[in-house]
Formats: sequence, C-alpha cells, structure tokens
Amino acid sequence: MIPFVAASLLGLLALSIPVGIVLFLLGFGVDTFFSAFPLTRGLGNMVWSASNSATLIAIPFFVLLGEILVRSGVATRTYAALDRWVSWLPGGLVHANIATATMFSATSGSSVATAATVATVAMPQAEKLGYDPKLFSGAIAAGGTLGIMIPPSINLIVYGFLTQSSIPQLFLAGLLPGLGLAVGFMAITAIICIVRPELGGTRRTFPFAQMLRALVDLLPIIVLFALIVGSIYRGWATPTEAAAVGVAGALAIAFAFGGVSRDMMAQSVIGTVKITSMIMLIVIGASFLNFTLASAGLGRELTAFLGGMGLSPLGTIMVVVVIYIVLGFFIETLSLMVVTIPIIVPLVVAQGYDPIWFGILMIVLIEMALITPPVGLNLYVVQAARKSGTLSEVMLGTIPYVITMLVMAMALIAFPQIALFLPEALK
Repeated sequence: MIPFVAASLLGLLALSIPVGIVLFLLGFGVDTFFSAFPLTRGLGNMVWSASNSATLIAIPFFVLLGEILVRSGVATRTYAALDRWVSWLPGGLVHANIATATMFSATSGSSVATAATVATVAMPQAEKLGYDPKLFSGAIAAGGTLGIMIPPSINLIVYGFLTQSSIPQLFLAGLLPGLGLAVGFMAITAIICIVRPELGGTRRTFPFAQMLRALVDLLPIIVLFALIVGSIYRGWATPTEAAAVGVAGALAIAFAFGGVSRDMMAQSVIGTVKITSMIMLIVIGASFLNFTLASAGLGRELTAFLGGMGLSPLGTIMVVVVIYIVLGFFIETLSLMVVTIPIIVPLVVAQGYDPIWFGILMIVLIEMALITPPVGLNLYVVQAARKSGTLSEVMLGTIPYVITMLVMAMALIAFPQIALFLPEALK
C-alpha cells in the first residue's frame, strides 16, 4: 500500500490536479484496492462530520481579519512605524520587513497574505535606498513564513482539527519558536550586513520623539493580538469566538484609520470566500483520506516497515525531517501538511513523541517549503511584488533564512521544551 499511495500522490500532483481532488481520488483508490469493506458508502456522513465543526469556523474569520487589515491600509502604517524603530540596525530596512511580517503574522494567520502585504509596502523602498535586491526580497519571503507559526495560525487550526489536538495548546507551543525564528532572521541579517555592509543599504536613525509617535500606529495591532490570543489563553473565548472578536477589532481599527469603504469590504469578503473554499476542500478531502487509510491499515503497515528497519525514535524523527524537506520542494504547504498527517503523526506518536511538539516541528519544516523552489509560494508572491529582476535573486536571498529554519528544527529536536514550555506552564 505504501508504494501505491506515494506513487499515486506524486503522479496526480504532477498532473496539476487540485490537491483537494487528489485527496479524494487517493481515498477512492485505497478503498478500491486495499479495503475489505466499501468505505465510500460512508462518504456522505464523513464529509458532513468533517465540515460540521465549530472549530473550522475560525478559519474564515481569521482570513477575513487579515484581508481587512491588508486592504484598509493598516499595513502601510505599521511598516512605517517599525521602520523608525529598527532601521538603525546593520541591515537597516531589512529588519523592518521581518518585524512587520512578525506583527502581521500575529493577526493574519496566513504566510502568503503576510508576504504579499509586506512585499507590496516595502519593495518600492529597496531600490530607492540602495539595498541588495537578493537579501531584501529574501527577508520578506522568509518573514512571511512566520504567518503559519505565530498564533493565530490557520495551519495550526487545521493540524489540531485533523489530529484532535488542543488548538490553544498548539498556539502556546508555536509562540516561542515563532518569535525565536523572527529573532534568528534578524540576527542572521545583522551578521551578513556586518560582514558585507554594502548589502544593507542606508542605515537610518530617527529622533526619539518620532519613534514614540510611531507607537500610536503599532498600538492597534498589539492590542488586537493581545485581544485574540489573550482571550484564548485566559479561557474567556474559544479560538472561533476569539477570531470573531478579532474581526470586530480589525474593523474598528480600519474605521479609526479611515480605511473602511464599500469596495474594501467587498474585496475582503470575496478574498475570504475564495481562500476559505480552497482550504475547506482540502480539509474535507484530507478527512476522507484519513478515514480510508486508517481503515485499510496503512498506519500498521508503515509502523511495521520502519520497525523492521530498526530505527530508534530519534532516527525515525530524522527520517521524517528529511521526508518533509524533500516533499517541500514539490508540494504546496497546506497540501503537504494534510496529506502527510494521517501517515506520519500516528507513527511519531507511537514512538513516544508529543503530538503538540511534533505539530510545531512540522510547521517549521513546512515553513521551509514556502521559500524553497520550485513550488515555494512566497518566492512567487515576492517576485510579483518586485516587478523587476529575476526569481533566482529571491531564491538566493532566502538561503540564510532556510539555514536558520534548519537550526530551529534541530533545536526543537534537541530541546523539545522550546515548544512545550508554555503549554506545560499554563495548563
């Protein structure tokens, strides 16, 4: 069964068939060739059960929240404010790219949306101030990946739903690694620009009075993040309820800054419907595939296969890391996650690892897939915003940040408490 599933998955994706359809086709194939029971007879009930969850309502809310913030002009104000606080560092405005991506990651829940937002705002500054195009664009692409790590994260919601893990616990677990990656990105940028100052463009300083005034533009985003995440951690709201409150907060911020209009709201709603429809098709397809694979005994077969190889738990994790790195070159991130969860997660849990910890490790590896060719979505988003130069420049610019992600993945394996400290401390 393992060769059939692997070959069919790669073959169908190579034909450019939408991944949601691929998941259903794989489920039908497993049912036809490997199941002793007609699993497709339960398809209707499975689709209903997979979609009839209050947890999933959080997804369109978080997507809408990000759409409102992006289209109302809040992003531009946030970027300008952070520019005043971090442009004195070696690397100058590159740090503003990373810092802005970090702040929007804490509200949007989407890596692609975060990268697109920052790229649109920042790219006009790159040539004007003499920044190296590779490093500047690479930092934006890498910073955008934080959108699926720092809570609230749509990918963590999907992972929690498919593995029946606590979403608040996953949010807590992702906070320190997410902030650690942001600091790591800024540190590697500073090191590169100290070694080669010509790459960092013009370092600028601003009067302290201007820096203080800039906090006015940062405060709404900080309050919104505290409102969403704080209400979840305090037990005042579920992730779904917090997402709804976040949308109301985003509308209030947009209204305060004069960014609310009929056209803005229409574009935000249409964008939300498109993105949510895509995500839900994938989630429902993944749920059906999970059901067929579990019923056909793939988990037992894979466990027996790896057991026969005599791998230790650490050896198994290292094999899993390599698998995700390789698949990340060819499969889009959300698709990669939902396709592999039913196969990999039971195996990892059987080795004694915490599913919350593994969810964060998986997200780090999936973040790498966003900035590694040929399928890295953030690469294309940033290149589209540049409107000049070549895609290879963006690819080269992401190399230091890919290395930083690998370091974080190894750190999580060596020190699981990086992810588990907050969930255990706040139980």
